[in-house]
Amino acid sequence: MQEKVLTGRKHGMLVLVLGIALYVLAFVGMIRCSIRLEAGGSVWTVIGMILCGLWLMLGWLFVPGLKVLKPQEALVLTLFGKYVGTLKGEGFYWVNPFCSAVNPAARTKLKQSGDVDSAKNAVQSLLVSQNTIAEEARKKISLKIMTLNNSRQKINDCLGNPVEIGIAVMWRVVDTAKAVFNVDNYKEYLSLQCDSALRNIVRLYPYDVAQNVDTTGDGIADEGSLRGSSEVVAQRIRDEIQSKVAEAGLEILEARITYLAYAPEIAAVMLQRQQASAIIDARKMIVDGAVGMVEMALERLNRNGVVQLDEERKASMVSNLLVVLCGNRDAQPVVNSGSLY
Repeated sequence: MQEKVLTGRKHGMLVLVLGIALYVLAFVGMIRCSIRLEAGGSVWTVIGMILCGLWLMLGWLFVPGLKVLKPQEALVLTLFGKYVGTLKGEGFYWVNPFCSAVNPAARTKLKQSGDVDSAKNAVQSLLVSQNTIAEEARKKISLKIMTLNNSRQKINDCLGNPVEIGIAVMWRVVDTAKAVFNVDNYKEYLSLQCDSALRNIVRLYPYDVAQNVDTTGDGIADEGSLRGSSEVVAQRIRDEIQSKVAEAGLEILEARITYLAYAPEIAAVMLQRQQASAIIDARKMIVDGAVGMVEMALERLNRNGVVQLDEERKASMVSNLLVVLCGNRDAQPVVNSGSLY
């Protein structure tokens, strides 16, 4: 199904003015024909009265053909089940009055921009639920950029750890015919494909950097992770969704990770693991620095000839310096006035 845009239909104002003028003329004609008929009018008077009466009764049929579109709106039209075309662009249109608008996702409400009604709008929508104009407005398809904030999901990463993740997807309709006719409900279809793509991509990555994990599929271990490679993960999710919804006439502009955390059942354990890893890294840095400082002290003492130390005294000095530099508490100096021997 290919989209067919209807052009040259912006005659709504002309048809409206002409229809109102014909109603006025028909009303005046009915009055004049009635007067002439009472005075013994001819056959043409009767024919004119019948024509005016028919217009007054059936002239309103032109009204359903009037369509008003605001910027970034579209209307998919069918005539007796056959796809006629799509109206795009702001304007006042007039089409075949028997054409009907189609939008199977008109009443679908997702957690996204454009679908969240305020209390006032909800009351107004309830009051005009039986109004034909309101029903027609709901069948318009928005061509604006929409933001779908999908609900958080619990997914196991590549190491089997359960994580909770949520994404926001920016999308829009680019082919109204495909969106309406190729899928049953393009909004629900998009939501389901977002869930599926999220699971397919997240299960390829660990939450944090792990050893011997290949996230790109090239057979070489890398440092990809959900926490450290969020831009790459979001781009892969976006590409995965786009490949699924292209046949529905949708374009995925961007996908962003909005929430990422370990699942509650393992969050405390993983926090302790991260704290232990941070402590180990800090200790390694302290030891490396302390060893460097000891080496520098011994080298300078030896070079300047300040004191001559044998191996035993060097070992004692190294031990004391490492205790002082690596200790968690302030050093308590002890003055030795005697000899080591």
